[in-house]
Amino acid sequence: MAKSSSLNVRVVEGRALPAKDVSGSSDPYCIVKVDDEVVARCLREHKTATVWRSLSPFWGEEYTIHLPLDFHHLGFYVLDEDTVGHDDVIGKISLSREAIAADPRGIDSWINLSRVDPDAEVQGEIYLDVQMLEDTRGRCLRCHVLQARCGQRGPQQYQDGILPTWDLAPRDITGTSDPFARVFWGSQSLETSTIKKTRFPHWNEVLELREMPGAPAPLRVELWDWDMVGKNDFLGMVEFPPRVLQQNAPRGWFRLLPFPRAEEDSGGTLGALRLKVRLIEDRVLPSRYYQPLTELLMASVLGPAEEDAASPLAVLEELTLGDCRQDLATKLVKLFLGQGLAGPFLDYLTRREVARTTDPNTLFRSNSLASKAMEQFMKLVGMPYLHEVLKPVIHRVFEEKKYMELDPCKMDLGRSRRISFKGAPSEEHVRDASLGLLTGYLGPIVDAIVGSVGRCPPAMRLAFKQLHQCVKERFPQAEHEDVKYLAISGFLFLRFFAPAILTPKLFDLRDQHADPQTSRSLLLLAKAVQSIGNLGQQLGQGKELWMAPLHPFLLQSISRVRHFLDQLVDVDGEEEAGGPARALVAPSVIVREGYLLKRKEEPASLTTRFAFKKRYFWLSGEALSYSKSPEWQMRSSIPVSHIRAVERVDEGAFQLPHVMQVLTQDAAGVLHTTYLQCKNVNELNQWLSALRKASAPNPDKLASCHPGAFRSSRWTCCLQAERSAAGCSRTHSAVTLGDWSDPLDPDAEIQMVYRQLLLGRDQLRMKFQEDPNIDSSPEADTEKGSGATEGVCPDALARHREAAARLLEVLEDLDRAHEEFQQREQQRAALSPLGH
Repeated sequence: MAKSSSLNVRVVEGRALPAKDVSGSSDPYCIVKVDDEVVARCLREHKTATVWRSLSPFWGEEYTIHLPLDFHHLGFYVLDEDTVGHDDVIGKISLSREAIAADPRGIDSWINLSRVDPDAEVQGEIYLDVQMLEDTRGRCLRCHVLQARCGQRGPQQYQDGILPTWDLAPRDITGTSDPFARVFWGSQSLETSTIKKTRFPHWNEVLELREMPGAPAPLRVELWDWDMVGKNDFLGMVEFPPRVLQQNAPRGWFRLLPFPRAEEDSGGTLGALRLKVRLIEDRVLPSRYYQPLTELLMASVLGPAEEDAASPLAVLEELTLGDCRQDLATKLVKLFLGQGLAGPFLDYLTRREVARTTDPNTLFRSNSLASKAMEQFMKLVGMPYLHEVLKPVIHRVFEEKKYMELDPCKMDLGRSRRISFKGAPSEEHVRDASLGLLTGYLGPIVDAIVGSVGRCPPAMRLAFKQLHQCVKERFPQAEHEDVKYLAISGFLFLRFFAPAILTPKLFDLRDQHADPQTSRSLLLLAKAVQSIGNLGQQLGQGKELWMAPLHPFLLQSISRVRHFLDQLVDVDGEEEAGGPARALVAPSVIVREGYLLKRKEEPASLTTRFAFKKRYFWLSGEALSYSKSPEWQMRSSIPVSHIRAVERVDEGAFQLPHVMQVLTQDAAGVLHTTYLQCKNVNELNQWLSALRKASAPNPDKLASCHPGAFRSSRWTCCLQAERSAAGCSRTHSAVTLGDWSDPLDPDAEIQMVYRQLLLGRDQLRMKFQEDPNIDSSPEADTEKGSGATEGVCPDALARHREAAARLLEVLEDLDRAHEEFQQREQQRAALSPLGH
């Protein structure tokens, strides 16, 4: 049974950040760290994108971080991007695991930034073996200091947004440290020797201290960087209270901490971030235990959607609140895609919603499970289609940076004169010029959309066809002729195309957020696309009457959109709605590709920079392949099944930044290392996460590796002279980012569904089994029924009770399975030796 731990993180926005630029503004971005591993600099790109010239930036970036089970804290660092020199650190927020887990709903609030104190930014580990011994002279504490691996810190670490990673702080100008350990027990202290020029010291020294009279004292081990000139620099500490020393014999790797001090709240002087963070920890059982629940879910979508009030999906739909609905919709879509039943699943949910909708103007306007499921389905299946349709025009808007404005209240005539006019322009001149620019962008957007029928994924087309037919049957009246179009355009235009135009960064259409001027242009384009998707029904209404100059263009586009929607749903109904999405789990599908610089570990005699060769790489579930160019027919490959670790490499190893290593093991058991250099830190983290996820099922993963290179007959990281020496830094294979391209994981997905169903178990019992007000006799007064059973005929009620009983039985079986596995884990833990 696998344990899973993940964080759902959303960096929403900032406010009142201090100005760092001479212009009186800042260019802020946010870096996310779990313990000492930089895991995010953006959604899918490991850094929130920089928001240019803003003291109140909006990022809105959301992602999932898959974690090791023993993580301690989550950190958010806000920096100001500087195109010349180092980026400036604005402040940080640190959240402990305990604080995040205190509320199952997580954290959703504004939090003030605190100052970043370099001496508090310590991290890493030290390996200790502590024993309390007794002899004729009394008690003696024996502290065996073996080795350490600690985190890089100091002002230089923030260049290019790179925050501390697992190695000793490069306090010296050589980029290394001269570490030594100091042990305190009561009034006594001893020191180890100093290991020169390394961040991975190996001491293997035993220090013994005699107990002195007085109260029991804690043991404190500090790490310092020796400095010939000036004071030594603090690298971190670990402390054991007397109770731990007396009851246990601490042994293993222990996390380094800063000196105890209260973290200063800046009182808002450094600004604040609005964060949403939720910790999800669970145990995932072997697949066979979920089979009954999976079968119930699959069977439920093949039954009558309007009457099946006791099916698992109906229960989920009723009980899931807005906060969890998007996560649940994503899991369900992936689960049914994996079973090839995405079409029936979406049809089931939409039919239920359509059946209970009386006013067609409110259809799919709420964030129901049906709406969220269709929205997530489009993102999962249709992202390549979205990119093909919108990317060319979005690219033009970003590159051309034209000033466009129709709202007189927002017009900047001075900017218009600087950019587009000679002399003093009037509002009319600005409006006419903006109208020409907007229609110049909208025309290609509409042309691309209405001409994209053949490029739209068949799975999406079939889902829209089912929706079209369902709405047409529910609202056949002539006055509701447009409803069958609006149902589809409401999803495709209002929930897919328009949001992507508004925030292209969040849909991977751009690497960075737009600057304020471009952002306003995108907003105007998104509003226009929304109006087209609404088929012009709200034109001339509301507060945005200044959009009137665009109305003629929008109205003439509507007939083209209707024709497009008619073509879109004209698709063979026998095509499998889950077919294209099944390719997401196929081993041959490319999940990442692009140019990288590649270097083999041999030969060591080659000049460093010339040893790296430019190659084009493809990563699939089967292999990491590469060739001289994308068109090159001859390819070499590394089987994904051979990968044992994927880790960063110290910059000092090759005097090059953004290098990672892929460690593989061949059939003879020999380890090989391939070094790959990326063009920036974002790309480095993308490849790290993709390779780690692709190789996640592999057995015999390495627990440690060398973050340096073996050069000049020694490792550059720990200075060991044996090439086969054990790794000096632990690996991070458990830390990856969630992504739409992730392989489907049916066990994890059905486990979340099970947890959600547990929340409604009592309500399910009350409605269909234990409620004395429910009478299944023909004479029963249906007004006595509760909620979902009012007006239900006796035969239907009997079916509901039978379905509810079956669902409750399946949930109880899963309960017992979880309890059994938990008991086994507790027994194993009781038998295992004590240690870190």
